[in-house]
Amino acid sequence: MNTATTTPATTITPTVDFNLDGKQHGFLKLPHSHDDSAWGCIMIPITVVKNGKGPTALLSGGNHGDEYEGITGLLKLANELEADQINGRVIIVPAMNYPAVLNGSRTSPIDQGNMNRSFPGDPQGSITERIADYFTRYLVPLCDYALDIHSGGKTLDIIPFAAAHRLPDSAQEAACIEGAKLFGAPDALTLFELDASSLYDTAVENQGKVFVTTELCGGGTSTPETVAMADRGIRNFLIFAGITKGEYHLPPVTRILDIPDASCYLLSEHQGVLEMCVSLGDKIRKGDLIARIHTLERTGERPKEYFSKRGGVLAARRHPALISMGDTFAVIATDLNSACLQSEPI
Repeated sequence: MNTATTTPATTITPTVDFNLDGKQHGFLKLPHSHDDSAWGCIMIPITVVKNGKGPTALLSGGNHGDEYEGITGLLKLANELEADQINGRVIIVPAMNYPAVLNGSRTSPIDQGNMNRSFPGDPQGSITERIADYFTRYLVPLCDYALDIHSGGKTLDIIPFAAAHRLPDSAQEAACIEGAKLFGAPDALTLFELDASSLYDTAVENQGKVFVTTELCGGGTSTPETVAMADRGIRNFLIFAGITKGEYHLPPVTRILDIPDASCYLLSEHQGVLEMCVSLGDKIRKGDLIARIHTLERTGERPKEYFSKRGGVLAARRHPALISMGDTFAVIATDLNSACLQSEPI
């Protein structure tokens, strides 16, 4: 008796033809029955630009709905990029977690789903899991290169960088790191994730694709500088993928950073008001005072102090001053370009 089961088909329907030459604007239609629309659909915008044979780049923003550089840069690209400018195919999804983007929140207001903790997804799961599944089983297999543009959102400030991960396949890892460097942010970073198993990053990398992600500042807003950084990086990435031709626009020097393990993340064991004692981008030495947390429960209590266990650079910090137990408030990256820091004990 054959007990094998097949994965159910997706409930998402694209209104674009991924194999058609030219430029198409359309939607990924996801049925969603709710109080205001019994037979409603979530309409996720998508653009496909194709010109003959060649590599495919899958470009996404809005994985988290309060991170605006990718959303803005990809909406602009969808308007500006024409088929005669490329060789191959570009798939543009400016707002991956569309409900979260419309809500201006990190997670979906429908199911509280964090898109970047929902992969590989489930075709019969929540709204967020169904979108994740569609990317995993339908969009990612189409691509050779994937770029997912993040920033810190409302809760983080982060120095602007493009990032890749350490991978079992050395050739794939090298290609990802090269793509991160050529994105053209001020910093390129190799990144250890605290919970990699359910990330979009991992779903793409597990299929052998070249994957680059970013963090382009934060605070739940964007600036002319960060949007310009996204614009340049997207164009650089298309050159790197061999889809467009032209000169890279790169900073004079790209600093190489590394977040090698969990000790780079400083997590709060207290709640109260966060007082950062160092600034984003500061050089950190082992033993430096990084932050104090002041209790709000009563006056007269000394704050809890947190010290760095390693040398490096303050690559990210918590944005809101109110903090709870378990919140990450600082991330310290190793500066691989600095001989001074390399020689310090960490």
